[in-house]
Amino acid sequence: MKIAVAGGTGVIGKQVVEKVGAAGHEPIVLSRSAGCDLTNEHSVRRWLVGCEVVIDVSGSSTTSASASMRYFTQSTANLLIAGRESGVQNHVALSIVGAAQIDAGYYAGKAAQERMLRVLPGGYTLLRTTQFHEFVGQNINRLSAGPVQVAPKMRLQPIAGSEVAQALVELAVQPAAGIVQELAGPREEWMPQLFAQYLAKQNQSPRIVEVPLPGAMGKAMREGGILPGPEARLGIETYSDWLAKQ
Repeated sequence: MKIAVAGGTGVIGKQVVEKVGAAGHEPIVLSRSAGCDLTNEHSVRRWLVGCEVVIDVSGSSTTSASASMRYFTQSTANLLIAGRESGVQNHVALSIVGAAQIDAGYYAGKAAQERMLRVLPGGYTLLRTTQFHEFVGQNINRLSAGPVQVAPKMRLQPIAGSEVAQALVELAVQPAAGIVQELAGPREEWMPQLFAQYLAKQNQSPRIVEVPLPGAMGKAMREGGILPGPEARLGIETYSDWLAKQ
């Protein structure tokens, strides 16, 4: 089976591509670096020829609500419309727990993506997950300020990217199922503490300054708005266990 992986060169996308191949299927990587512009319908259509399933783990680097909405609205529409024409039976999309309720900043784009899945024709499966363990290091690199490390005040329940990738591939080979059970990490964490653990692993000990992020997104992060619901399926690997293997 040919399975297109939109965003297949990203942190999670690479793991999805690997697991698609390990499951005996042929991954087709859709990304700018591979020559596919997800915001261009003609480009997407060429790459989806012969594909039976799409796994969309693409993303945008912007934190602007308007820019995020433009990207996810256009890319999702292109993948769904071109996929329908190419015979794609299941469009598996990755979203974020709480994004539809927060609907601000980057999450506004994910909320728009979810709306597109529900209104456009074609079978889809939507998996909402919490932040990945890899998310911690990505934020440290962005928020480092010499001897001071800024850390957002944030309650989260991170999950191993490999567990998310495995779940997506398992969903991809099944019939389209709509919105499925949330997937989250095994326990709640506090982002500044995860920053400290990550930096200690790097033999660094800067002063960590906890900062509340502004706006509706920041409030939701502080008050548990991105934590999973009671019915969520929980992963196995804790952040500490994951970090020990890096």
